[in-house]
Amino acid sequence: MDREAALDRVETLLETVESEPMPVPVREVWVYGDVALGLDPVDRLDVYVTKDLHMRGDADAEAAFVESHGIKGVGKSVSAEWAREFPEHLRANDNGHAAPERCLAAHLLPSGDEPIHLEVCNAPFDENVTQRLKGAMAREAYEQVLDPRGVQLWADGRRAEETMEKLRGGELPFPTLSGALEMLGADESVASEAADAVRAYRERQQGASVRGDVV
Repeated sequence: MDREAALDRVETLLETVESEPMPVPVREVWVYGDVALGLDPVDRLDVYVTKDLHMRGDADAEAAFVESHGIKGVGKSVSAEWAREFPEHLRANDNGHAAPERCLAAHLLPSGDEPIHLEVCNAPFDENVTQRLKGAMAREAYEQVLDPRGVQLWADGRRAEETMEKLRGGELPFPTLSGALEMLGADESVASEAADAVRAYRERQQGASVRGDVV
């Protein structure tokens, strides 16, 4: 994506989060990777969303959506009010239950063919970065590392306007990916291998993608 187009797409995403009901409460929105580094073009636009759990149950709504869509959990894992307004964005996991991360991706990335990756987690970005690195090093599954070079653009209903201006101006300095991973405690050789694995994994991705995570 052209850098300006990628940043315009981020603005549109933020406007959607601000102005429309979401399947689950959204607490934070970050961007990371290429777009945070000021690259142009942006190979993939990486977006991180911190969500809260949907806490209110609605047994009647769940029964209705099981009958109409064959999807369980509406009114429990995702908002029944949202599902009634945006049934076209309702998505289920492999077990037939409404999947918050897939519903968010369908709502926020409706075309499905843009080179955008959406990470959805209950934990803040900086906390999840550390947890994912620890898990990846323990399993030597380095493609699961989350690039720590992120920028928070929205939190608890407020946009970081000044940060967005700096992002557009390419004014936010970051180290290399391997350098950032070393700062988080990875050995130099591990950090270098992990950086290569993350780059190779991203190069294999096509169109829009989503990953749900729980910490």
